[in-house]
Amino acid sequence: MRIVIRALLLLVLVAVVGVILLNFWPAGWSLQRARTDAASPSVGTTGTIDTERARERAAEIGEKAAVATKKIQGNLAEAGLTTKIKAKMALDDTLQARAIDVSTEGSTVTVSGKVPSAAAHARALALARETAGVSVVIDHLEIVSAR
Repeated sequence: MRIVIRALLLLVLVAVVGVILLNFWPAGWSLQRARTDAASPSVGTTGTIDTERARERAAEIGEKAAVATKKIQGNLAEAGLTTKIKAKMALDDTLQARAIDVSTEGSTVTVSGKVPSAAAHARALALARETAGVSVVIDHLEIVSAR
């Protein structure tokens, strides 16, 4: 049995070496064909480039990239505000920061969730209002008394 396996492995090895050394590829796998296809122009092209159209297209792409970049910068700024407020709440011993959600849109911050007391409610809103970059704080907090 081992002899048969060795013979098959040797046969496969010889076939692979033959393919590599002799550049013999099955039909449709020709490396030479791939090289000539890549070098020749595609069917249906004129061989000339419309530079004006290319410039217009590049300008469109540039404008879209600028808009996307501005949007990403806005999202990062919003995420930064949210993170600052949540960090302040997490460091405050009077608040249960996990029960409070903070979302930011532009410079408007919405604070929602449940707080145990009026003091915690006031503290959460104060932390949001005193954060640099926040212009408006929308209060959706609910005071839930602990029983």
